[in-house]
Amino acid sequence: MKKVLITGAAGFLGSHLSDRFIKEGFHVIGMDNYITGDSKNIKHLMDNPNFEFIEHDVTEFIKIEGELDYILHFASPASPIDYLKIPIQTLKVGSLGTHNLLGLAKAKKARILIASTSEVYGDPLVHPQTEDYYGNVNTIGPRGVYDEAKRFQESITMAYHRFHGLETRIVRIFNTYGPRMRLNDGRVIPAFMGQALRGEDLTVFGNGSQTRSFCYVDDQVEGIYNLLFSNYSYPVNIGNPHEITIKDFAEEIIKLTGTNQKIIYKELPTDDPLQRQPDITLAKKLLNWTPKVDRAEGMEKTFNYFKQLSAEELNKSEHKDFSKHIKN
Repeated sequence: MKKVLITGAAGFLGSHLSDRFIKEGFHVIGMDNYITGDSKNIKHLMDNPNFEFIEHDVTEFIKIEGELDYILHFASPASPIDYLKIPIQTLKVGSLGTHNLLGLAKAKKARILIASTSEVYGDPLVHPQTEDYYGNVNTIGPRGVYDEAKRFQESITMAYHRFHGLETRIVRIFNTYGPRMRLNDGRVIPAFMGQALRGEDLTVFGNGSQTRSFCYVDDQVEGIYNLLFSNYSYPVNIGNPHEITIKDFAEEIIKLTGTNQKIIYKELPTDDPLQRQPDITLAKKLLNWTPKVDRAEGMEKTFNYFKQLSAEELNKSEHKDFSKHIKN
């Protein structure tokens, strides 16, 4: 039985990846310090003999007993609300955490896939974004802590690949959604659905003309799985290229939820990208991958998940307390 370490296993994507690898017959070691993850995302796996969990911060030394075949590094805050509250932890997990995991991969002779992001493109001047575009990133802006953590992560990964001959893979993840997203984490889908379920008006930042492209989690996991077992070491975009404006998306959510809230407009946050759409030509050619779940189907599944939340969860204004992770 092949063994895989998944960091960020209690997070949205990490928990779905844990499900997939167990389904494929792997022994999964999940690792998370719960800074943004949630134990309920992996509760269903805790009694599975092919799953073991280690509560650990990957920015500290990582020790895994025995052999290890694969590592997937998905530990990182991934929403603006999170990484603006914990900027140093965000930078550390992309730098020190990645360094620790690359060292572990080298020691175990394991293949490692790191989770990068479309945020490496910043507020792009090229549309749609191809893997050979270097990006338009404000390194010292408030979002720079996440963007630069991921850009450094890519750089050190390629350095280990070139210098040590390490088997590495890099996925650039575009907006992904589905069950287990955290309500009120600052991303547009849980924000809109939470507001709709609470009977609040939907908040659009700017004039709503900015665009996003949303990929359902099952499609994202399939792309990541295929990339891990490919022979390609450079970054690959995985996302759904179907683009929509935020204003039109808000109207879709109102229709989906059957509510009659208004759309209200607020000032656009600093460095918020105006366009985001992946060019997936490489993924199609290299991985024979294209997204299968259309937005209507995926949003219905996601809405059904949020509808099942308790009233307490739905109305909680703060969903994470970062105080124990912050050193003054």
